[in-house]
Amino acid sequence: MRNCHLTALHMSLRSLQFRPRFRGSNRLLLWSNKMRLHRVRRGMVAAAGVTCMAVALLTGCGSDGGSGGGVTKLTFAASTLGDPGRGPLLTKWLEEFNKSQSKVQVSAAAVPYPTFGQTILTQMGSGKGPDLIRFDMPEFESASDAGLIAPLNDLIDVSKYDLLKQPDQFMVHDGQRHGIIFEASNYAMFYNADLIPKPPTSYQEFFDTAKSLTKGDTYGLAFRQTEAEEAGVWQDIFNYVYGFGGAWSDGQKLTINSPANLKGLQAFKDLYDAKVIPRGADAATFRRMFAEGKVGMELNNGGYVTATRGQNADLKFNVAPIPFPVRKQGAILAPLVINEASPAKEAAATFIRWALEPNNQVKLQEILGASSVATVTKRSPEQLQKTPFLTVFDDLTESSLPQIVQGFEAKTPDIRKIVVQNVVAALQGTVDLKTALDRAQQQASQLVG
Repeated sequence: MRNCHLTALHMSLRSLQFRPRFRGSNRLLLWSNKMRLHRVRRGMVAAAGVTCMAVALLTGCGSDGGSGGGVTKLTFAASTLGDPGRGPLLTKWLEEFNKSQSKVQVSAAAVPYPTFGQTILTQMGSGKGPDLIRFDMPEFESASDAGLIAPLNDLIDVSKYDLLKQPDQFMVHDGQRHGIIFEASNYAMFYNADLIPKPPTSYQEFFDTAKSLTKGDTYGLAFRQTEAEEAGVWQDIFNYVYGFGGAWSDGQKLTINSPANLKGLQAFKDLYDAKVIPRGADAATFRRMFAEGKVGMELNNGGYVTATRGQNADLKFNVAPIPFPVRKQGAILAPLVINEASPAKEAAATFIRWALEPNNQVKLQEILGASSVATVTKRSPEQLQKTPFLTVFDDLTESSLPQIVQGFEAKTPDIRKIVVQNVVAALQGTVDLKTALDRAQQQASQLVG
C-alpha cells in the first residue's frame, strides 16, 4: 500500500494501480430495455494519480473511523454535499442521524465533483479514506472490481426493505452486494417556462429553439464541454449517444465509433458550433445562469430540481422528456458504500440501516428532489402539487441507463477519459469528429485488450 504524504512545502504526485479481483463467471443483467447483457470484468483497474492537495480536501489522509469516549466517529463523503441547494439539507439529514444515536456519529466531508472520484479512489487505494462514500457508477465499478468496497451481505439484511429492483440490480456483483442506492436520478430536459411556453418534441425543434433564444447575454442551451469537467461531459454526451440509438459497446466489444454514435455526437457538436451555449462556462456558472433566466434549456437529472430552486425559488421552469429520436437517456445511479479499509464497518452499517428506514428514505427523497432513493416510496399530494413534473422523471425509469460502458464497467473511467479527450478535441476543431471517434475507438480498444 502507498501512503499519501503532504507537507506545507511539498506535494507528491502518485499514480496508483489497484489489485484486480477475479469475479468468476459473467453476470447476466436485465437492463431497462429488457436486453440480456453480460458483464465482463477485465484487467487491472487504475485510478489516475491526483495531487495530495486534492486528497487533503477530505479530513486528513486516512479513514476517520475511530472511537472516543465510547462514540465511534465516521466520515461520509459525497460530492452532493457541495450542492448549493441540497448540500445544507443533506448535512441536516446527517445531523438527524447523530441525534438519534449515542454510540455512532457521522461527519460530512465534501469534495468538489470534478475531482471527487479520483480523490476518493486514490485514498481508498492507499488503505485510507472516508468510512462511507456516495459514489457515481463508474467509480463504484472501479472500486468494487479492485476490492476496495466492503461486501454488505453480512452487514445489512436487504430482505427487510422494499428495494427498487431496476436500479438495485447494479449494486450486486456475482452475488456480493457492494452498495445500496443512495440516489437514482433520470435525465430529462429542463426549460425556462417564461422563455419556452411549449417544449420542443424533436431534435430539430430543440436546435431551433436553442438558436432562437440565443441573443445578447442569454443562451438557448448549456452543457459541459471542457476536459476539466470530464465526468460531467461524459454524462452530457451520454444522452446524445443513446438518444440517437447509439451505445458505447455491444456488451462484448467497444462501439465508440459506430455510425449511430457519430450521428448523436454530431448533433451535440452542431449545437456547440451554432454558439447557442456559453462556451467555456463550467456547470456551476451556467446553472446559475439558468436560475437567473439567462439559459433557456439544459439536460439534467432530477437532483437538479432542488438545486435550481435553492438558487432561485421564483424561477418558473418545467421539465419534459429529452426530445431525441430514441427514448433512452442516462441516469445517475449513486451507490452508498462502505470503505473496505474502514476500521468501523459495523458502525457504518448502522448508518446505512438508519438511512433505509421508511421515514428517513422519504426525507432523503424530498431533499434530493425529483430523484428516487433505494426503496419504493410514495410521493405525497403536497409534493405533486408543488412539483407536478415529478411524474415525468418517474416515468423515465424503465428507459434510463447508468452511465457506464456495458461489459467494461470497471474500465469506464479510463474509457471515459479517452472519449472525452477526443470529443473535446473535435469540438475545438483540432480534428474532425469521425477521426476523433476512430482514434478513441483504437485507444480504448488497446486499453481494454
